[in-house]
Amino acid sequence: MNGYSYRLYPDATGRERARGTMRYTREELMDMTTFQLRNICYKERLVEGLGPRTEREELIRIILKFLGADDVLWIDQSYDGGFERIQKAISRHMTAPMSSDGGISVPARLILYEGLKVDKLDQYVVTAPGGLTESNVLLVNESMELCGIFNLVKDDTVAGTFYLTAGSGSTWKRSGNRQYSLLFFRKRDSEYLYQTYYSNRPLPPVHIQYTQIPLADLDIRELEPTEAVLAIDFGTSNTTAGAFLHNGYIQAPSSQDLLNGRVRMDAINYVAFPDPTYKATDWIEVLPTAIGVADCSDPANIRYEFGYEALRSMRRGGYSSRASVFRSMKRWVNNYTKLEEIVDVHGNAANVSRMDLLRAYMSYIIRTAEHQFKCKFRHVHFTSPVKMKTQFLQMFGEMLPDYQIEQTYALDEGMAVLYNTLADGMERGVFMEGQMYHALVIDCGGGTTDLSSCAFTMEDGHMAYKLDIHTTYENGDTNFGGHNITYRIMQFMKIVFADYYSGRRQVTDIDHLIEAPGADVFRQVDEEGVKSVYRKLEQRYEEAEQIIPTAFARRENRSRDEYLRVRGNFYFLWEIAEEMKQQFFRKTGILRNRFHSEMEDDRDSDLQITTMERWFLSVERGGELKDEYEFPDVVFNIKEITQLIKADIYEVVRKFLDDFYRQGKMSQYSIIKLTGQSCRIDVFREALKEFVPGRSIEFRQKPAEGRVPDLKLACLRGAIRYLSARKTGAVQAEITHDAAVIPYTVSAYTHNGREKVLISSLDRSDGIPGSISRPFETAEVELYLSGNDGQLRQKFVYSNRQDAYKEVLYEDIRAQYGDKIPQDDTDSIVNGETKFFVYPDDRHWGFHVLPVARRNERLYLGSQKLLPFETDLSELDFFDGMK
Repeated sequence: MNGYSYRLYPDATGRERARGTMRYTREELMDMTTFQLRNICYKERLVEGLGPRTEREELIRIILKFLGADDVLWIDQSYDGGFERIQKAISRHMTAPMSSDGGISVPARLILYEGLKVDKLDQYVVTAPGGLTESNVLLVNESMELCGIFNLVKDDTVAGTFYLTAGSGSTWKRSGNRQYSLLFFRKRDSEYLYQTYYSNRPLPPVHIQYTQIPLADLDIRELEPTEAVLAIDFGTSNTTAGAFLHNGYIQAPSSQDLLNGRVRMDAINYVAFPDPTYKATDWIEVLPTAIGVADCSDPANIRYEFGYEALRSMRRGGYSSRASVFRSMKRWVNNYTKLEEIVDVHGNAANVSRMDLLRAYMSYIIRTAEHQFKCKFRHVHFTSPVKMKTQFLQMFGEMLPDYQIEQTYALDEGMAVLYNTLADGMERGVFMEGQMYHALVIDCGGGTTDLSSCAFTMEDGHMAYKLDIHTTYENGDTNFGGHNITYRIMQFMKIVFADYYSGRRQVTDIDHLIEAPGADVFRQVDEEGVKSVYRKLEQRYEEAEQIIPTAFARRENRSRDEYLRVRGNFYFLWEIAEEMKQQFFRKTGILRNRFHSEMEDDRDSDLQITTMERWFLSVERGGELKDEYEFPDVVFNIKEITQLIKADIYEVVRKFLDDFYRQGKMSQYSIIKLTGQSCRIDVFREALKEFVPGRSIEFRQKPAEGRVPDLKLACLRGAIRYLSARKTGAVQAEITHDAAVIPYTVSAYTHNGREKVLISSLDRSDGIPGSISRPFETAEVELYLSGNDGQLRQKFVYSNRQDAYKEVLYEDIRAQYGDKIPQDDTDSIVNGETKFFVYPDDRHWGFHVLPVARRNERLYLGSQKLLPFETDLSELDFFDGMK
């Protein structure tokens, strides 16, 4: 088979299943819409639920009747008095254990930490040949004193295997007697313990049967503080974290974690996050940058969901739940104090600041790291975009006052990626001492793409490597990243599905949407612009809106059902487009993808099957949105997707490198480093070959660690290696940030309507300031920010307050602003004139407006104001409901 494919199946477990084997809890069903409940009845052939007038509660009753899952009553949340009531139940109702141990095998040793949860990753495994069920497990000493409560959770991947878990708020009681045991119960006895724990009313007496299994050892510890630095790479789409754990990072590391390989000494350790998307929870070294609201009924104690859990809840709600889910939170850096209204699934509402949401997300990451590494972090390092490094560090410092945020030696994202390459080179000895090397770093993240250059020399000193690095921000595109690629795939999917559901049942050829042949796409972008390539696609996408609507913001004046259906369409298509993108560009040998309703015996090795739980599309039929149960018989292949995204990727590469190429500068760069998950796409390398020889491009990839591409971890790995090298004295690095290139134009209009450029696009940030004059009485000055494509991005209004002016001498201005305000420019100001100086500030990634006036032959200085180059509004938002 010459091509790769991708097929989507409707079972989230990822395994073939027979109809009727899927089980649902009441909690799951309550989160679903009526449409989803009908969908389950349709798929599972529950005839009682297929009536047109069946009410929602009746649908839930029918599904639970035939497909209801047994609820497990776990004691997993702390409750006042519960621990003491269980102790009384032990004394009154548990007289003697059962004579047989039931073949139950427990861990030899348990190491528990105050304030830390216990989960599957701790690998406290319990096995039994049969008869054991999910239940509560009590930890007692020889005197039957209660010392703690566990949950026994079934491992769905191995028969007869369970593992012990406990919440972070669990109580662990030390006792003078060290003969500890675990008590196991039947389901009904475990439920009685649950009711005892959470009920303030006395329960009728019962005889509780239990099996007692002794432990070889139990250790209850306090969490130790560590000097190790937790590094966090906060991304638009995904976030990663990790630390270099040297031997002795804490006095008493967990022997269990060392034996299980969960902690590796003198090595980089990545934080793994739980992904409950599928039935068997996976652990992965990347966390989606998303936060959902689980319960805000008490504004003082809001419960959030993070990453995969937030996305799973949105999926379980059919993408139409009213619960708030926030994504792309990295864009908030310039307005992180803004209040957001949040809503939970039950309609409760509250107002919280964006900083509170970010703090909750970061605290979750830190807690997960502390749980995995069994230590208390005090030092945290954040990588951030080079152009907004100051703002990000300021935001994190205010957000996490209890932690020491690295400021002095903090690396930006491009520098971290580059240092990872330098460290590899130094280990292999490929750099010659004293020779100047030049590098370009192209970082294509989830929301933005940035270009940085670097010049460095390396010297092998008598006590450490000496690095002299000069780095410069060269260009950027705030409106291109991995989300753009996902959106293109979503556009194509929507058009294909619309053609299929409109009755034509035909496959839409990509050549009908992107008419330029593959070899001519680059030439068309050069000659006619990137919009010309996608003109037909955009037109067909708007036509598809009449069949499968996704622009939910345009439906806010329609019925609630219609609005939620359209919003559900968007998020459903977005998710399957994102999943298909990852499958195509993460794995090798996957070239085709197909959507289908039942599992097939398809032996094509190039066919990727991505399973799904339910099909969520609503299709316009006869002027009304109807549920669509049929999976489209459509195959997508990688050649189509490559053709689809080719022009977009070439345009951003051309925008960055065309001037370098025309000026003959490309030959001086010995390293061209691609980073970011999206750079795994071969089209990036193909586009770069138009400007540089292929041998100059560093595109080598190590095998992905689990499901995480190596390029995603390059930034985090570089930051950790740099911090570790500095800490041990292996490297002395002198990093100088040269004046950045500003990819924006700032202009204003004179009184006669002539545009005057104050900051020119692609000028250095240390250039001569621009200025525009107005009469002293002027109250407002309008300034216009445009991209280097000439498109207006933002209009700013500077309020000129006359009471803010203070009399000064030029020497005062020079002492405060240096060469930013030349004396010749102030000497030329006439009486009654105010000259508004405008100059960039690359440290804060914005520009300053500083008015200087002359009245009665005296100089006056007005109020300086910093205006950002990039705000929330300046970045393309794919989740605004207009797509």
